[in-house]
Formats: sequence, C-alpha cells, structure tokens
Amino acid sequence: MEHRKTYNAMQLKTPKGNLIIEGPISPDKLADLEFHKDLVAFRQPEQQKKALIEIARLPEGRIIIARYMDTIVGYVTYVYPDPLERWSEGKMDNLIELGAIEVIPDFRGSGTGKSLLKVSMMDEAMEDYIIITTEYYWHWDLKGTGLNVWEYRKVMEKMMNAGGLEWYATDDPEISSHPANCLMARIGKRVDIDSIQKFDGLRFMNRFMY
Repeated sequence: MEHRKTYNAMQLKTPKGNLIIEGPISPDKLADLEFHKDLVAFRQPEQQKKALIEIARLPEGRIIIARYMDTIVGYVTYVYPDPLERWSEGKMDNLIELGAIEVIPDFRGSGTGKSLLKVSMMDEAMEDYIIITTEYYWHWDLKGTGLNVWEYRKVMEKMMNAGGLEWYATDDPEISSHPANCLMARIGKRVDIDSIQKFDGLRFMNRFMY
C-alpha cells in the first residue's frame, strides 16, 4: 500500500511554556532540532534521536513531536511491528504499531501525551490503518511518577483513548503475563473486514491449543 503522510500541527499552552505539537516530521527536520537531555526512557538522547531519524525515513514510519522552541521535549513513533513479535506474523501492510511515546518530566501532566496522539490522528491517512500499542508495566516510569501499576495503567489508557485507541483482549503470552499489561488498538474507518479478521487471528493465536 502507499503510505500517505500529511503534516498537521497545533499549539499547546502549558505552565512551563507553549509547545508546538507537529508531524509527521521529516528526517531532515528531526536532524536540525535539539533532543532534550531528559528523553532517556529508551536510550541515551543522542542514540534515540538517531533511531527516530531512521524511523522517519521508513515508508510507513511516522514521528510526531512536541517542540519547545527548537528542542524536542516529547514524541510518539509509528512503525511496523518488530519482526519477532506476533503482530508482524500476518504480514499486514495496514497494521502499524505505536512503538514509543515519551514526554520529559517538566511537561508531563499538561496534556502533552494526549496532544501527540490527537495530532497523530488528524492525518486522514490513519483511517487506512489498524494501529496497535502493547503496554507492558516494566516499561513504565513508576519510580519517577510515584504511581503504582494500576494508577499508571489508568493514565496510559486515558492518554491512548485521546487518540481513539481502545483496550482489546489477546492471548499473547507477554501481555497475559501480568494483568496490568494490555493491548490497545484503533481500527481506521477504511480498514476492510478481511484485515479486521486477520487482526483478530493475531490477537488469539492459542485458542485451539490444548
């Protein structure tokens, strides 16, 4: 399928200053911006910036950023699922994964995460995709936020709901390994019934195993 991408932007007023939420961002624009030193959830900032530039270069890759002046203070990524995960086994060209979302501590609790998701879905092309995200409690910043797993899960669900993602049941062993883990998804308006059935098959791969 052709991966169409249409740039969208909005301004977000926060107690720490005004942010521009924008994307999908081109690799060149990403390279020109500063990457905040507190974006350390997945890798060191410089390495993560390189990883985002690589994603932005992919045909299906999308990066939406929260920018304070010329500094990236938050981002969300969309890319095909990891080849080692079950979600890639259907070889679906219209299934993409919200792979990472990160906001620096200074701008948390001000709607930045929700705004990243809202701007993501402003692109009409997102109606052609099934968008999934897999939430694992061991990736969550429980220490930094002071929340327990259930409180954090509630925050994550609310944020994902802002982008139209909803909870979906699955028998995936990693997700099933802890009750706070979950699969969330958004099925675009133009996704055909065959793709939805294929996605259901990926969600429940162990149903006939005894």
